[in-house]
Amino acid sequence: MKQNTILIAEDDENDIVLMQHLFKTCKVLNPIQVVSDGEEAIAYLSGEGAFADRSRHPVPALFLLDLKMIKKGGLEVLEWLQTQPRPAYPVIILTGMQDLSQMKEAYKLGAHSFLMKPLEKNEFLKLVSSFDRIQTEQTA
Repeated sequence: MKQNTILIAEDDENDIVLMQHLFKTCKVLNPIQVVSDGEEAIAYLSGEGAFADRSRHPVPALFLLDLKMIKKGGLEVLEWLQTQPRPAYPVIILTGMQDLSQMKEAYKLGAHSFLMKPLEKNEFLKLVSSFDRIQTEQTA
């Protein structure tokens, strides 16, 4: 059975490594794709340029989006998503700080939830396992 991809938009290499480790520790089986800025996230989600081949870069089952990135930030990506047909995948915002105004804006723009960095294993596992298209060893 083909597994649904998880897309991570994150520009900090350390955070990427930590998230990948967390997915592995939580025994998440879905393949992971990583983009390093908001412009790449939009290109990936729209299937343009280097991401045009949907067999290699499928529409994600889950989208983890960092708020603070180079080129375009998470709020700009959410604003772009508002101009698209409603995505079938949940958007989870990753942030290192609790900025209430940005959180409210992200929710208004369609974010499903927030995760504070550094990510805590139990909270992370509870969230990702709540989505039916995310497979773990326990659900496979």
